[in-house]
Amino acid sequence: MSWEIPLTDVVFDEEDLEAVGECLRSGWLTMGPRTKAFEAAVAADRGFAHAVAVSSGTAALHLTCAALGLTAGDEVIVPAFTFLASVNAPRYVGATPVLCDVVSPAAPLIDVEDVRAKLTPNTKAVIAVHMLGYPAAMAELRALCDRHGLKLIEDAAQGFGVDAPRGDVACLSFFSKKQLAVGEGGMVLTDDEAVAAKVRLLRSHAMTSGTWDRHRGHEDSYDVVGFGFNFRIDEPRAALGLARLPKVAAEIEHRRVMVRAYRERLGAYAMFDDAAVERASHFAFTVLFEDVETRIRVREALFAAGIQTTRYPAVHRLTEFERYATPLPHSAAAADRHLALPLSAHTTLEQVERVSSVLLPAAAGRA
Repeated sequence: MSWEIPLTDVVFDEEDLEAVGECLRSGWLTMGPRTKAFEAAVAADRGFAHAVAVSSGTAALHLTCAALGLTAGDEVIVPAFTFLASVNAPRYVGATPVLCDVVSPAAPLIDVEDVRAKLTPNTKAVIAVHMLGYPAAMAELRALCDRHGLKLIEDAAQGFGVDAPRGDVACLSFFSKKQLAVGEGGMVLTDDEAVAAKVRLLRSHAMTSGTWDRHRGHEDSYDVVGFGFNFRIDEPRAALGLARLPKVAAEIEHRRVMVRAYRERLGAYAMFDDAAVERASHFAFTVLFEDVETRIRVREALFAAGIQTTRYPAVHRLTEFERYATPLPHSAAAADRHLALPLSAHTTLEQVERVSSVLLPAAAGRA
């Protein structure tokens, strides 16, 4: 399918291409100096003491759960309106995800009151998801977790650039649709040196030295001191991340301008409020309809016009996760009635106008 207006668009400039080309010409492709430089740059940009680059956002969440010591018998509260990696991460270490609801269909972020209602003596952590690039209620969650001795994990896979009170650990994704896109990759951010050291160890088979250390003659072999994984990032992606990082703030601001433009035209259907727009980093722009029939009608009209959309399911509706289902009405309604519209750092006002001109009559039943 060749879309007239794609959901997102990744454009590489000459600086990006040269950074990757220089890495390829160097002959060193596995974790090495560019990975270390990328970690330091992101840590400084986000204001954390430690950053550990890994192979994906999913790996970041997995290793965070492992580094925090979560295990069988532990419960981890996760919102039901999220990508499935948020729910799988506790499962990877034997813990049990407990799904909670979101605030409302129009503001589908983790509901602090439902978190409170889901607490049990087995609860050990909460995963707060910055869904769609909108910050979760971190101050309230931080206070709740501190009161009950819980770990607070930020799933910022869709929320690079969000500024909010922080959790114990933040997990990033660099997947192709994200604000800082390198294809695949992720990162764990924390101020806890022990957590960072554990993640750094586990990402590479729990080996006591890496290939780069041995290449430089610092070590001639290695020990294995735990049960680790192969969750390493590679140097070309780190090089690309380093080249793209300085541009992200301006690109997020461009996304915000386009979101404001969408909201001016589609205000009746826009999700979140104006204050949330100013705090968000805008992974996606979503609209919410009164019913499923309208959403389907709009999607079909946009598809016929060559305009790509997508929709995020509620996790408890997916076959694999039905075992964790409880009544989660806001998450279900958000999933059923929303659509994500085209948005990227290269979206134009003309594209916003085009999308809006198709959506509005379709939503009104005039398409």
